[in-house]
Amino acid sequence: MSIAAKANTLWEYANPRKFLATSERVLPFFWMTSFVCLVVGLIWGFFFTPDDYKQGSTVKIIYLHVPAALMAINCWLMMLATSLVWLVRRHHVSALAARAAAPIGIVMTLIALATGAIWGQPMWGTWWAWDPRLTAFLILFLFYLGYVALWEAIEDSDTAADLTSVLCLVGSVFALLSRYAVNFWNQGLHQGASVMRAAAVTGADTEEKVSNIYFYPLLVCIIGFVLLFIALVLYRTGTEIRARRIKALLARERLNG
Repeated sequence: MSIAAKANTLWEYANPRKFLATSERVLPFFWMTSFVCLVVGLIWGFFFTPDDYKQGSTVKIIYLHVPAALMAINCWLMMLATSLVWLVRRHHVSALAARAAAPIGIVMTLIALATGAIWGQPMWGTWWAWDPRLTAFLILFLFYLGYVALWEAIEDSDTAADLTSVLCLVGSVFALLSRYAVNFWNQGLHQGASVMRAAAVTGADTEEKVSNIYFYPLLVCIIGFVLLFIALVLYRTGTEIRARRIKALLARERLNG
């Protein structure tokens, strides 16, 4: 199958009816696998890994903090992709998928901020610091709130989709900053990326990845969060499609009545 043919096949899912039919078939798989991964990963991480020699038992916050932070950032990037599809192709399903993902991103960002504060207090001696990465993450959270508020404030759905798509483009700067801020600025308390990076030695400084004893259950938790995010987006997008249909039917009845 050619690339063009594959692309045309993918665009078929922009049809609301086909999207709903497909999501209803695959949702049970994503619900079940996400549940299994989260249960296995969290139990493994919290109860079957040792305390860290520096951080003690607080290191186990990693099993909630890191997956939630990753999903908070990637959720916005997913919204960026679907918003671009809306701006270019005007497919309503893509705009509704972005709208559906925003509340999930808010929850993920809140989890990341809360667990980061709980983790940071014993490690840094403070609940919050105006660290570049933390500040960018807080601004991303505010963009999430603004995105949802803008959708709710505008009655015409196409106009709301246009404006929220533009807002998503602007907010993507802070999504990327929250991921790479520690690479741009040396100052700050937050450590650099260590989960997916192999050990590297530069001069006298040594940067090590997370020990395998913590990494493997963390990887299971990350997979569980990803699968849960997919399930929630599919479910909420289906809800948004049905709500749009109901709104259209009510508007038609008012015109006919």
